[in-house]
Amino acid sequence: MLRRVMLKSGIFNPHVLDLVARVRHTNTLVISDWAFPFWPEIETVDISLTHGIPTVLDVLNVLAPNFQIGKIWQAEEFSKVNDAATIARFDSAFAAIEGAAVTKLPHVDFKKLVPGAIGLIRTGDATPYGNIILESV
Repeated sequence: MLRRVMLKSGIFNPHVLDLVARVRHTNTLVISDWAFPFWPEIETVDISLTHGIPTVLDVLNVLAPNFQIGKIWQAEEFSKVNDAATIARFDSAFAAIEGAAVTKLPHVDFKKLVPGAIGLIRTGDATPYGNIILESV
């Protein structure tokens, strides 16, 4: 008799699982806020539920234990427009990822990296310039 197995932890969303399963060595994955532009060149998995749910950091924190992250890109404008508590939350999340190098670059240059990504996970986050790009090891 075939026994069905249901996931008990980790990522439940089948579209996110499918996208993450295709990430290989040095591929990139974008985690964006609710207002990030649509990119027809790459697959977008929209998991936004409502304003602020889930956040970019919610997704990062779920991905990080099972995704070998070597680099993180973030727009340098993030540090100019957000308060100290928000900046500290992102910095803490990044610091918790052992060996991940964080690069800040102008938002216009950040967006130039997007079309080369395997895909994009769109959240309900409203943090200004809270988008990140992850590169696998």
